[in-house]
Amino acid sequence: MKYIQKAFLSKLWRKLKARFLTGIIVSVPIAVTIGILIWAFLAIDGILQPVIVTLFGHAVPGVGFGVTVLLIYLVGVAANAVGGRALIRYGEALLAKLPVVRQLYAGVKQITEGFSDPLQTGFLQVVLIEFPRKGVRAIGFITNESSDGSNNKLISVFIPTAPNPTSGFLQIVREDDIIRTDIAVDEAMKMVISAGKIAAQEAVDKVAEHWEKRSANP
Repeated sequence: MKYIQKAFLSKLWRKLKARFLTGIIVSVPIAVTIGILIWAFLAIDGILQPVIVTLFGHAVPGVGFGVTVLLIYLVGVAANAVGGRALIRYGEALLAKLPVVRQLYAGVKQITEGFSDPLQTGFLQVVLIEFPRKGVRAIGFITNESSDGSNNKLISVFIPTAPNPTSGFLQIVREDDIIRTDIAVDEAMKMVISAGKIAAQEAVDKVAEHWEKRSANP
């Protein structure tokens, strides 16, 4: 009788434990997502709150967020207009004259364009590169191809960090140091942002093929 009772309690405990872990797995991503959305809302809403307090005498939750979103939309409308594009080009020309700001603006612009239109990112191709150590492959984006004095091709590869691809590392390597792929830039971005959860099959196949060749020719 005690054995049956003990077995029943053990089985019940395992079920409760499994359900609890399932609840955590389901709840944590939802909670984190909601938390990030709330943080983003409050951060954006807070940008114009000082102005709103000056105008109305007190904070009005949500107004700063709405006005900020509207301003961003109007910037997008202006950017698509002929006069707006000319004004943006003029502003970019001014930024290009500032030593530190120039590199910062160009880098951020290139990364953000990677999410909106992969064909205009400046990323020429998705590659696999040996990084951060020998024997490990990482997703990289070719940003430039040039040649040295001996006419050897040098390739600039941006290696984004996961899950935040707005930062990363720049490596200048030779052709033999990379594996070229036909993976679309947006597919590679999804792979980086999801920390590999959404994996491009070609990337997996290319790595497997690479290691098969190395095993065959040690």
